[in-house]
Amino acid sequence: MITIHKTIDGILSPQEHLDSDCWVNLINPSEEELQRTSILLGIPLDHLTDPLDVDERARLELEEGVLLLVLRVPVENVSDRIPYLTQPIGVIITPTAVVTVCRSPQDLVTGILNGRTRIVDTADRMRFAIHLMQRTSLIYLRFLKDIIRRSDVIEHRLQQSMRNEELIELLGIEKSLVYFTTSLKANDIIMDKVLRMRTIQLTEDQSDLLEDAITENRQAIDMSKIHSDILSGTMDAFASIISNNMNMVMKFLTGFTIILMIPNIISGVYGMNIATPFQASPHAFAIVSGIAVGGCLLAWLLLARKRWM
Repeated sequence: MITIHKTIDGILSPQEHLDSDCWVNLINPSEEELQRTSILLGIPLDHLTDPLDVDERARLELEEGVLLLVLRVPVENVSDRIPYLTQPIGVIITPTAVVTVCRSPQDLVTGILNGRTRIVDTADRMRFAIHLMQRTSLIYLRFLKDIIRRSDVIEHRLQQSMRNEELIELLGIEKSLVYFTTSLKANDIIMDKVLRMRTIQLTEDQSDLLEDAITENRQAIDMSKIHSDILSGTMDAFASIISNNMNMVMKFLTGFTIILMIPNIISGVYGMNIATPFQASPHAFAIVSGIAVGGCLLAWLLLARKRWM
């Protein structure tokens, strides 16, 4: 799908046809749409197809006056135990337009710019790309806060758990943090290159905005690394807690089994066809039952003193 927008009188308006200073957004495009965009805007076809690879790394490429920026952006994942993944988005700056391309069936770019499209000026193409970088960093920070909240909830459940389900959930969160850290570091390299490249002339306002984006991105890197280290240690600790909880349950069940064996042994002895004590007494049942109960209580006291019960 192709959508075209242009800033007119400070308002981002949809357009029917390509025009100068417009924003072309390719959402899971077909081969025909890629070919048509490449021809109309003079963009190398590789610049349009490379960001469609889900494993494409963040990079910067300048060819024939066309600048390609590939960023890794975070996306929610509802089909797996891994809550968040990252996907590439291509930002292509040409002399006449800015193009964004993504393989996701959802409009990720508009989602990233959600609530901020009113300040986007499609004529200032470099500022548009920098603004997208900044918004991407802020979304990483928002998702990281949600990851921290989720892990706190799981840790609270883990304190009394004897199952592996919570640990598997934490493992999924840890994988998300690994994806985030890797993608954030790659994005940081791209932002730093844009700031320092002599072939890309940035205005003072653009440089300040890019520096803010770099600061937000590095804050997200630090958050991701710190929480990943904490989560790794937490998983090891709670794995031991789960094992210890299981040992305590097994110890209790073993002690309870020992106590139940006492009346079983006594009743087995008195069930034999041999002469037994108290067999002629009219109170034999009460005496034997009392011995069995007394034995159980004695065993319970001994086990309780050893903290088995």
